[in-house]
Amino acid sequence: MEEMKRNPGVCIPWEEKVKELPPISGDKELARRVWEEVDFLGYLFIWHCLVSF
Repeated sequence: MEEMKRNPGVCIPWEEKVKELPPISGDKELARRVWEEVDFLGYLFIWHCLVSF
């Protein structure tokens, strides 16, 4: 089984997510930044649930 290496604070890295998306016609850097911010909120939610209960 392949071991997944992820940086802290990341659920799905941008490099992995962008492969699933159609070609981005607008600002690619903006799309990346928004994805990373939203992804971090998911990561934070998971940690909150893990530590709080």
